[in-house]
Amino acid sequence: MHTDRNTLFENLWANYQNVTPSAVQVHRILGAEEDQTIINDHIALRTFNLQPVGLDALAEHFLGLGYRERGEYHFKAKKLYARHYEHPDPEAPRVFISELLTEQCSPELQSVVKTLVEGVTEESVAADNFLYSGRHWSLDYDTYRKLLDESEYAAWLAAWGFRANHFTVSVNHLHNFETVADINQLLKDNGFKVNGSGGEVKGSPEDLLEQSSTMADRVPVQFSDQEATIPSCFYEFALRYPKPDGSLYNGFVAASADKIFESTNAGM
Repeated sequence: MHTDRNTLFENLWANYQNVTPSAVQVHRILGAEEDQTIINDHIALRTFNLQPVGLDALAEHFLGLGYRERGEYHFKAKKLYARHYEHPDPEAPRVFISELLTEQCSPELQSVVKTLVEGVTEESVAADNFLYSGRHWSLDYDTYRKLLDESEYAAWLAAWGFRANHFTVSVNHLHNFETVADINQLLKDNGFKVNGSGGEVKGSPEDLLEQSSTMADRVPVQFSDQEATIPSCFYEFALRYPKPDGSLYNGFVAASADKIFESTNAGM
């Protein structure tokens, strides 16, 4: 596992950029407006709740770097469970890890996912590069489509494997934008599609967190039997509000995150 936090995030970012060409454009657009470094609020990772790749196994990579668990979240309709992690260094990005509760899914999905995961070893999960190692299994396009019919999350994870599902611009650190709505307008003016599920701005000042996101890029993926263009990763934007004690809220809002997950939906 990595012993240097910056190296881990640099590799996660490079891997994410490879399948998210719009991320570079977002940085260019914001950079032109801001003339400053873009600060990452958090990343998100996805997994299945099966050994050896469950949420806890992914979290170990961050716990070893000083991160600590700070909150948990339930997404009953999507059959997901998640936790977020924070580092004592306030400059460190937060980490949001979710897992699909496979036992709540159909026997067919459970069988497919079990087959995908059974070839992944504990050694590979503990390796430095696991969190940005991509797919560890063979997958044909028909199986992807069948997973998609039941769970967008399962299909995305089966196709893309282990990588940052999104990075997040900290709106709090921007000089020239004060609202998430302003960011959304900039994105739309530059041809991006903003996730409108539940409204383009998710959350509120009362929730202490507002979020929005682009819809995932669509890029070619090589399946075992053919190449197909499918949703990859997206970019999120987060504005945090102060708690009564004056410190910024560091958690997440389940109702908003539920809609953010849909940024990778194939049908949107």
